[in-house]
Amino acid sequence: MSKLINPPLILASTSAYRRELLGRLRIPFEVVSPKVDETPLTAESTLELALRLATAKAAAVAKDHPNAWVIGSDQVADLCGAAIGKPGNFERALAQLQLMRGQAVTFHTALCLMKGEQQTTLNVPTEVTFRKLSDDVLESYLLAEEPYDCAGSAKSEGLGISLLESIQSDDPTALIGLPLIALTGLLRDAGFVIPSKN
Repeated sequence: MSKLINPPLILASTSAYRRELLGRLRIPFEVVSPKVDETPLTAESTLELALRLATAKAAAVAKDHPNAWVIGSDQVADLCGAAIGKPGNFERALAQLQLMRGQAVTFHTALCLMKGEQQTTLNVPTEVTFRKLSDDVLESYLLAEEPYDCAGSAKSEGLGISLLESIQSDDPTALIGLPLIALTGLLRDAGFVIPSKN
């Protein structure tokens, strides 16, 4: 078996969704949890918040791993300029879905690839239009899916797809949490071979 040809790669994330998505590329990587305060800054837009947190996550891990490329990513849902975060429980999730029904919501999925002083940061927006559904339908969805760790409470890769009227994006994996089309391009620019030969 030939030696590994790709550089060391670390995913700076605690998200099981991002870990699963990155695993689709079939390149070896480690996962390290970044220690980052995710509190929005005063007057910070949803896009600025997503980009800042993606960069901060990558930087928090990169400082202790100078020889590795580090991926940071963050997603912020935007409804009329207001950030819609992870609900955490049933009541907040229901309130989110009630607020978003019949509305267009932009999900900003920011991505940062960093090694030492080198870094590239970008955003992949996804516009999602929610169906106008009754409270009973929304409650049934929440009890079935329990999407309390997802921004906007709608897991598009699961039953949450039934809440949506349309999705517009250049990258179907961005809405799940890690834009693989954009990431693959960044990794190749950094010298990764995808698919890799192990």
